[in-house]
Amino acid sequence: MLERTDNLAVSTCDHNAEAVVRVSVIIPNYQDLENLDRCLTHLEAQTIGRDAFEIVVSDNASPVGLAAVEATVAGRARVVLSREKGAGPTRNVGVAASRGRILAFVDSDCRPDPAFLEEGVRMLDHFDVVGGAIRVDVEKPGRPTPSEAFELVFAFQNEQYIKKKGFSVTAALLVSRETFEAVGPFGNDVSEDVEWCHRAAAKGRTLGFAPKAVVGHPARHEWDQLVRKWRRLNAEAFALTTRQPFGRLRWLVRAYITLLSTSIHLFQVLFTRRLRRPIDRIAAMGVLIRLRALRFLWAHMTAFSRKPSTARTSP
Repeated sequence: MLERTDNLAVSTCDHNAEAVVRVSVIIPNYQDLENLDRCLTHLEAQTIGRDAFEIVVSDNASPVGLAAVEATVAGRARVVLSREKGAGPTRNVGVAASRGRILAFVDSDCRPDPAFLEEGVRMLDHFDVVGGAIRVDVEKPGRPTPSEAFELVFAFQNEQYIKKKGFSVTAALLVSRETFEAVGPFGNDVSEDVEWCHRAAAKGRTLGFAPKAVVGHPARHEWDQLVRKWRRLNAEAFALTTRQPFGRLRWLVRAYITLLSTSIHLFQVLFTRRLRRPIDRIAAMGVLIRLRALRFLWAHMTAFSRKPSTARTSP
């Protein structure tokens, strides 16, 4: 049975709506039922015990329909419908439907390790906002595709993001409800994890890394998947950069710095321990060069064709 409001629909067939839970796990979903099923299976095995947390799946109007999402969920979570397109608003709808004192964000294609919630919650004793470690998973360990080899070296370096860039990806993010409400909801059409964490820091909230709160994330298997990812990241980063003074100039300078840094990152691929075979190193280098050239082209196309961001966030 679904209860509907103007903004969302909530599945009430499972879990007592009045129950008090410690942690709410928020999962945005769009047309990703197979991965969602795996994510829920991993969450069911958390060490903190199933009665200590709830799961809220916020579906962004997947074309398969809400009934198909509920069938996949199979009573393991509450299901809410988010009508506004975008990962940020979809997470916000999940938060609005949740009841926990602590909010844990993961993506539908994530595979949280059993201790993810326990270790992440423990680190909240020391920081206001906590980001976990992201493990990049490939379909055939030891024999990655070129795109997977590239992602094994460069994708989801969350410790570096947290310690050097001041943000955590929302694939492994924990925060108290009090802090989330003080900072405000996620924005839309921007890199919402970057923007939200920077907004939290501006409000005096601390960000920490939880190395034992591990989430597995599948690497992009094919080149086309990698291109789609970076097109999206390019658009979101442009929207965020153009909010700053001289935003377009900053954007173009960043494009040249990124292109020039390719040689440094080629050495990173050459000496990484994450790739075993020489052929995988060569493949990753090829993907790196090809992708950097595309990003340089996209940066100029975006700078001269797109309007500055009007993305919405809280005041």
